[in-house]
Amino acid sequence: MAVYTHVSAEALGAFLARYDCGALVSAKGIAEGVENSNYLVDTTTGRFILTLYEKRVDTGDLPYFLGLLDHLAAKGLPVPPAIKDRAGHAIQTLEGRPACLIRFLPGVSLTRPTPIQARSAGRALADLHAATADFEEDRLNSMGIESWLPLWERCGRSLDQIAPGLYDDIGFAIGDVSATWPQGELERCAIHADLFPDNVLMRGDSVSGLIDFYFACTDYRLYDLAIMHAAWSFDASGNEYDASVGDALISGYSEIFPFTDDDQIHFYGLASGACLRFTLSRAWDWLNTPADALVTRKDPLAFWRRLKEYDRNLASLMNTLR
Repeated sequence: MAVYTHVSAEALGAFLARYDCGALVSAKGIAEGVENSNYLVDTTTGRFILTLYEKRVDTGDLPYFLGLLDHLAAKGLPVPPAIKDRAGHAIQTLEGRPACLIRFLPGVSLTRPTPIQARSAGRALADLHAATADFEEDRLNSMGIESWLPLWERCGRSLDQIAPGLYDDIGFAIGDVSATWPQGELERCAIHADLFPDNVLMRGDSVSGLIDFYFACTDYRLYDLAIMHAAWSFDASGNEYDASVGDALISGYSEIFPFTDDDQIHFYGLASGACLRFTLSRAWDWLNTPADALVTRKDPLAFWRRLKEYDRNLASLMNTLR
């Protein structure tokens, strides 16, 4: 989450008047994240999240995202569907941006999850994948493997401002990961594609919410778990790997989807691909975030270090799957 577009109290009050959600009490911008503008909104009847969709989100994709959330909510998963106004509309316009009012979910996101919490989160991801089995809509992964080379080219030699030689190093890594990427042998479904610890809300050791579905798409089911593994199993700097957390994620997920031989062959290559994907997107944001945006820029090298760790320790990491 982040804030790029500022919303006045007057505009927000008029916006809320379309809903049966009470009158505005307060609103606070949320700086975390990089994709959309988000506000925590309190009214006389409750608490909500207001999201304004910025240029990276294609408004044509919003029906897919909202339809997926409605589908998962109907299955009983702890996700935040958009609230419809009195006319039955979920997608609005506010300050020139498409906008939605979203149900607030209780819970806290974690900085350093424990193995018990990681196991719960891995099981929650498996429940999500099981619930999408009859979700019939498809969306191309806008940050899938086909996007990495063009994004690398757009970043260009400016990557060397982040770290010397990074442009050439990432170019070689794209070639290496692409050479071993699965070619259709793994199961595909609707995936979250961004289930970092800050997108999982916890109450104690239990998952109370799965949020921020704006990278959701159709891709390899196992790739979603690989993204989680790369995001959850390291410290924030990407220097320290915590095998107990990584093992717990896989164990929780395997309660619903036990690993197959193909899964074991491809898992850590997919995790390396996840590291490459987030290195590239963070590098682009690092180089292009407006100076006045209320947004926390994220270190691209944190995922580059993870990629190098997977490369160095692939053999020993594979033992966690056995």
